[in-house]
Amino acid sequence: MKGIMTALLTSFNEDGTLNEKGLREVVRHNIDEMKVNGFYVGGSTGESFLMDERSRRDLLKIVKDEVGNSVTLIAQIGSLNIEEAVRLGKVAKELGYDALSAITPYYYKFSFQEIKAYYKRITEETDHPMVIYSNPAFTGAQFSIKDYGELLALPNVIGVKYTDTDLSKLTKLKELHKDKVFFSGADDMILQFAVSGADGAIGSTYNILGKQAIALYEAVQNADLKKAQQLQKQMNTVIAELENIGVYQAIKHVLKQYDIEAGYMKFPFRELTEDERKQAENIVNILSSGE
Repeated sequence: MKGIMTALLTSFNEDGTLNEKGLREVVRHNIDEMKVNGFYVGGSTGESFLMDERSRRDLLKIVKDEVGNSVTLIAQIGSLNIEEAVRLGKVAKELGYDALSAITPYYYKFSFQEIKAYYKRITEETDHPMVIYSNPAFTGAQFSIKDYGELLALPNVIGVKYTDTDLSKLTKLKELHKDKVFFSGADDMILQFAVSGADGAIGSTYNILGKQAIALYEAVQNADLKKAQQLQKQMNTVIAELENIGVYQAIKHVLKQYDIEAGYMKFPFRELTEDERKQAENIVNILSSGE
């Protein structure tokens, strides 16, 4: 389980319901055009924390139906409601997802032992491979190397989606846990992650930058750092534009320029203004020019 995984966008209708046709088009674009190695389904990019359990379940089913066994699938099933997380995990397992993932419990300042108990319960009750989703900037939960070691020692835990910028810690973790997989969660730093030993990357921008991310990882493997640096620079030009506008909204609007029904945002996210749509359309020109 390695390579470039797209954190999949979710296409919604204007009323907030799932747009199945659009969702399938986004999936096909990622497989057929971006050539990604897999999908991270139901993460923050997919706006899953704004969705009810039924919609999250339907999302998992539609994506699996469209993908089949063609690429790797990881289902993000994390929730503050542990029963919901377990139920979604069991659905993903039954559908044939390769692994589960779960965001660290957030909002409340849970102790490490409480967080560990959360993952232990999910992994025990689902009995399916688990990728810990560590995103300290959003959850406030920082793990030491010892903490990571305890989580990685839990049954069925196979790795971490490491959305942090402490690369020295990542390097040490790779040395200590050679049998585990570590995915970069920072799209603008995948070069640094790749050099530090990350096994791959999971990111929202790969919905439109998947080919560049794959080429970058291949360049690192071939010791062509000059090419890798050039690709990272190109990607970061686009990422900076996305961040100026609104990453998820802008990616959806870019996809629409390729006649992909990427849909609306889930409330309370707003839609782009007319000026912002024009800025997003300029990203298409940047992508076409390869600059």
